[in-house]
Order: sequence, then structure tokens, then C-alpha cells
Amino acid sequence: MTVTWEELGWERLAAGVGRYRLPVWDCTAGLVVGDGTALIVDAGSSLAEGVRLRTQAQWLAGHRVTHLALTHPHFDHVFGAAAFAGAEVYGPVGMDTVLAGRHAREELRADAVRDGLDPAAAEEAVDALVHPHHQVSGEWTLDLGGGRQVLLANVGPAHTAHDLVVLVPGDPEVVYCGDLVEESGEPQAGPDAVPSHWPAALDRLLDLGGEDALYVPGHGAVVDAEFVRRQRDELAARFGVSR
Repeated sequence: MTVTWEELGWERLAAGVGRYRLPVWDCTAGLVVGDGTALIVDAGSSLAEGVRLRTQAQWLAGHRVTHLALTHPHFDHVFGAAAFAGAEVYGPVGMDTVLAGRHAREELRADAVRDGLDPAAAEEAVDALVHPHHQVSGEWTLDLGGGRQVLLANVGPAHTAHDLVVLVPGDPEVVYCGDLVEESGEPQAGPDAVPSHWPAALDRLLDLGGEDALYVPGHGAVVDAEFVRRQRDELAARFGVSR
């Protein structure tokens, strides 16, 4: 079956690179297609959502999803991960500890239910939580074949204690920011945020992507470097972080 990105509601950002704005929480999932490979960035808020992402990604790529990168351990980004059976899973170092801890898992489930996820779907997702096979502590270059390489960079702590970004070189370069950047609302700083480090994480993000990159927020529309810079300054002022 041959379908276009637009027919499935995906936003194509560059050749073989795009993103999907998931319903309800407006959470972003990314797709990078390589030679016989496909990388998904973030997995959605439930197993059902993960299955839909996997199915659509396979239609667009023409083959199965081989890699999954999780930007941070919040339910709307990780609960669909178990749908990607057989994929190599990457995450920031320390994420596995969060996902393995009984208390942390219960907090994830409770947070999802408070935000409106069906309790049965939340329970199902927690029972099936996937831990990263590969933990990124600095930078990790992922070869997807066909000359396509993707850089995974641990730039946290910031939005959480564990934050990963995904840089796709090309024209334009595309940076999947996770919730380090939000466009559809004010960046959320929960109890696991490290506000004192957040502006520095965005400086690192800008260093990686540069002035001409497309920055894909965890929630909302694609933005440019100036938006990221402005949000960095707003966060510094909001949390009293000197620069």
C-alpha cells in the first residue's frame, strides 16, 4: 500500500523525515526513514496509540520500525513503546531507573489518569512498559543506512532529570526537542523538572541545531531558532536562572 505523509496526517519536514501531532495532548511523534530502517521518536500515550503510530510509520517507510528513541519518561511519550516489538530502544541514561521503580511507575499511571487517560489503558501501558536497550549519556550517532545518520544527544537534566534530543542532519536540519520546547502552551515544569539547568539545555540544543534548523517541540507547531532562544530567556526569567 502506497500512501503519502499528508494522506495520513503527517507533516513532512524533509526527505524521509516528518512528525505527527497526536490527538488529546497534542504530543509529537517523529519518523526518520533510512535504508531498510525507520526511527520513531516518542511512542504516544497508550499501547493503542503506539500501534497506530507503528502501522502508519510502516506504511510510510515501506518496512518495519527498527529503532525507537524516547525523549523523556512522561506517559504521553513512553506509554506506546511496547507496540514497537523488535525495535532497538534508546533513551537518556537514568530513564530505565525511572521506568523500573515501583513508585515511579505508579506515579506515571496516576499522572496519566489525572490527565484523562482511561484507567484500564493506563494500567495496560504500565504493565507493558519498555526499558531502553541503549542509554545515551553524551552523544550517540545512529547509522540508519543509505548515508543517513542521526545524532542522539543527552542534554538534560531540564524538563525532567532525563532529557534526550534527536538531530537529523540535512537540508534543513531537523531537531526533535521533546518537551524541552513547547509551542502550544507554556513549558510544563513538574516535580521532576530541574529548572536551574533548563536554559543551559536549550543553549546546547541551539548549538546542535544552529540557526537554520527546524525545531520540533514536544507539543505544538514546528518552530525556529529564534523561538527556542526566546523560550530559553523566558524560562531563565521564570525560574530566576542567571546567564
